[in-house]
Amino acid sequence: MTGDRPSFFSQTLGPGLLFAGAAVGVSHLVQSTRAGAAYGLSLLLVIVAANVVKYPAFAFGPRYAAATGTSLLEGYRRQGRWALVLYALLTLGTMFTVQAAVTLVTAVIAKALLHLTWTPLVISALLIALCAALLVIGHYRWLDRLMKVVVALLTVLTVIATVLVVPHIDWSLSGMWPGAEGWNWLFVAALVGWMPSAIDISVWHSLWTLAKRRDTGYAPPVKESLLDFNIGYIGTAVLALCFLLLGAGVVHGTGAKIPASGAAFANMVIDLYVQTLGSWSRYLIGGAALMVMFSTTLTVVDGFPRALSALTQRFAGPEEPGAEVGPTERLYYWIAMAVLAAGALIILHQLAKQFTRLIDVATTISFLTAPLLAALNHRAVTGAEVPEADRPGPALRMFSLACIALLSVFAMVWVWANYLAK
Repeated sequence: MTGDRPSFFSQTLGPGLLFAGAAVGVSHLVQSTRAGAAYGLSLLLVIVAANVVKYPAFAFGPRYAAATGTSLLEGYRRQGRWALVLYALLTLGTMFTVQAAVTLVTAVIAKALLHLTWTPLVISALLIALCAALLVIGHYRWLDRLMKVVVALLTVLTVIATVLVVPHIDWSLSGMWPGAEGWNWLFVAALVGWMPSAIDISVWHSLWTLAKRRDTGYAPPVKESLLDFNIGYIGTAVLALCFLLLGAGVVHGTGAKIPASGAAFANMVIDLYVQTLGSWSRYLIGGAALMVMFSTTLTVVDGFPRALSALTQRFAGPEEPGAEVGPTERLYYWIAMAVLAAGALIILHQLAKQFTRLIDVATTISFLTAPLLAALNHRAVTGAEVPEADRPGPALRMFSLACIALLSVFAMVWVWANYLAK
């Protein structure tokens, strides 16, 4: 790069990797691996389809932010207060369970890998405190730089682990179609609901895009922001397939009973990996798993409070393009973080027996609200405030509408199969 042109790596790359860090968590380590463990490769096309169908909705987050200098929440506000209320209800309905889920899985893996003697609840509290401290000290700048290292490390470790386990896959048991027993459709809905993540994360991505601009003082054009997004998005899709292969190679066909708890399942996979490749591999797959879940824990600790603090401001009024974060919004950010941490730890302490059901509820809410949020994102990025040159072209608009229709059909079929047909 020349001195006059900002470096893409330092000035633009970052929000897409934060998206990857947030997405590559329970949906990948637990759900994708469990899919491979239970059904071999038969859910591979489902995972690919989920990533393809959700692509426009996620891509419209950074596109809107780069084009307008405001977050997607401003795009929602312009569509009516009802859109902000919908996003608020979705966030409040899932935030505590999501934070509890990702932190618990991280804590259990850390406990097993590092031989910690504290309880998972204590480790979870320490993890949240560590993430909060990193954000208090370093704000977005540390988050951005740390995630570049963490995402790079987890990607390398996961790809190496996958390459090592592929020769152990019994391809005769891992066909591309479901066997006679069929699929558990509740599990498939949960898998799709968080694959690669819930669509409300597109709001976080737009906010991270603006935070990156404030941090660097550089406003990348839409094309550069989309390149950053595509790097992160394609990476999450590849890693989802890696974890599917890990489950198919290490667990599928072994007769091992799959635990209901995501944390117990993650530990079981590590143990089976050791049985397959030897004790030396514990730190390879364990390190990959820990990096995956720590990246998610850190981004979730930041993402929900960032979205909620911005949301309160959008209820109060419009967002000015390129505006700095004011003291009120910063105060709301820290208050929301404290409430999020307390709520997650209360769930882990008081509702441990109902934890799996809470996760299923959260993923199902994400699954059922996906078409609504995708439609909001589509309307936002085609709004009058977006310059014509930065709006999606006719082909992408048609593809987006087709994806919204598919997400709607999936949601209606799921409701019919699970409630109306009974």
